[in-house]
Amino acid sequence: MLLTLAVAAGLVSCRTGPAYPAEWWQPVPTNGAPSWEIFPQEAKPGEVILSKRNELGLLSNFAPTPFVFHGQRYASMEGFWQMMKFPEDAQDPRATFPGLQWIYTREQVSRMSSFVAKRAGDLANTNMAKMGIDWVTFEGRRMEYHSAAPGAHYQLILEATRAKVAQNPNVKRILLATGNLVLKPDHNQGANPPPAWRYYDILMQIRTELRRSEN
Repeated sequence: MLLTLAVAAGLVSCRTGPAYPAEWWQPVPTNGAPSWEIFPQEAKPGEVILSKRNELGLLSNFAPTPFVFHGQRYASMEGFWQMMKFPEDAQDPRATFPGLQWIYTREQVSRMSSFVAKRAGDLANTNMAKMGIDWVTFEGRRMEYHSAAPGAHYQLILEATRAKVAQNPNVKRILLATGNLVLKPDHNQGANPPPAWRYYDILMQIRTELRRSEN
């Protein structure tokens, strides 16, 4: 009865912690849902799923949250992420490798978001596999893509995510509103995803940094 009243009021409390919007855990139908999705109702006590089905979706890399990084504007973190797989110029080994087709330019991908950017990245993954490479680039620097330890790629994603949060007031507001909740992904990433792929962990680190800077 008390839980029903709390949900009706639009707030829920995680044990003795602050109240959070009930919609963050609102159950959604699973029939017909994509196989990759982790649903809001799957969160354990003290957790919240960064579901694209509610406002927490702004924290997703897919969200159209424009930001400027190193003087370049990106439409989303996903666009930033995927464009690093594409050739930087005509002399780039990815551009000169025989038989590959790049149907988008790096600049075009940087202006993409959501599944459009993801699909562009999937095409690039195919080309990378044909080349037998596991590196991406930023400003001419090669970085290992599937790195098991936080390396150059991780640091770059961390810095870009900081820029996204700082330049999008609603993103910052929602991130801070998650309080002490453990942030979890809304999609299956397999076992032991590289640190750079754990956007939820990166966001929790940034959340801690924001709190410290405001104290």
